[in-house]
Amino acid sequence: MKKILALMLALIMVFAMVACASTDTASDSTAADTADTTKDTADTADTAKDTADAAASDEVKTYKVGVAIYQFDDNFMTLYRNELESYMKSLETDTVKYEITIVDGKNDMATQTEQINSFITQGVDLIICNLVQTSSADTIVNKVVDADIPLVLINREPLAYDADGKPLDEAYEGILNNAKVCYVGADARQSGTYQGEIVAALPDKGDANGDGVVSYVMIEGDPENIDAQYRTEFSIKALTDAGIKVECLDDQVGNWATDKGQQIAANALSAHGDKVDVIFCNNDGMALGAAAAITAAGRTVGKDIYLLGVDALEECQEMVKNGTMTGTVLNDHIGQSHKAVDVAIQALNGEAIENYYWVDYVKVDASYFG
Repeated sequence: MKKILALMLALIMVFAMVACASTDTASDSTAADTADTTKDTADTADTAKDTADAAASDEVKTYKVGVAIYQFDDNFMTLYRNELESYMKSLETDTVKYEITIVDGKNDMATQTEQINSFITQGVDLIICNLVQTSSADTIVNKVVDADIPLVLINREPLAYDADGKPLDEAYEGILNNAKVCYVGADARQSGTYQGEIVAALPDKGDANGDGVVSYVMIEGDPENIDAQYRTEFSIKALTDAGIKVECLDDQVGNWATDKGQQIAANALSAHGDKVDVIFCNNDGMALGAAAAITAAGRTVGKDIYLLGVDALEECQEMVKNGTMTGTVLNDHIGQSHKAVDVAIQALNGEAIENYYWVDYVKVDASYFG
């Protein structure tokens, strides 16, 4: 009997030990499985984060665009640069952004050259440049081309010079003979022609004092600027082409500035008096100054003198409408700036671009308002 009891106790102890061992093994296995699952979850989270980061990076592309303006003080270029920036920002999407930096060249070529160098150093994706000096176009173009950055030249058409430094008759095709370089602007010959045509269409054909000759004063912008040259030349050519006899009383450089326009006009009116029939200005800024000088001299636009500008600033359009300015020519800053942006985006997208894009001027005289 004692032997049976001992045997039974021994069996119970063996079973107990086996059960404990099984429990420990199961616990260890469960813990290991739990740890593995936690690690897998962490790995999955890391992978998901990496994927999300990569997706975010792929989805949003930010282009750096450097814009160099010859001078912020210029009335027309103020309208132009503001519209350019506004329009480009309006074209942003959830996946494409434009980081635009606009700098003022302060009408100094050395300053603008340094600004272009800085854009290149910063690694911008594209440069838009309104040249201080068109004769320096080749220097700027070469710098940007060497850096393999697309370049959109605006507003001031590059000009070629021969070995003696004499301007050629046509724009310098050579510096634009590059797949990533273009010019966007208007043909200044058209603007000058329109000025002359406005005068030729007047009942007295611009001969305010009736002496048989249209005696004029010319107030030029920057003499190196092709726009100034063409406006000066073609405004008078339109008169002579119409068979009108002309006489130049004075031709001075106003550098696009209102105060200079006023000073030059005042001096001319003082020197030539009632002999002055027409004052031509290469831009509206100078025309505004000339208008002040005309008033101060006791003259009346539309009665005994005529005044022409270019740009069609809102103030000048209002003056044409009420008769205190004879006419101006719309230099379409909206059309030009939008075209420049559209072309810039084509270049950023790696699409082919042309070397020249032209935007027409619009004649603004009394008939323009209906």
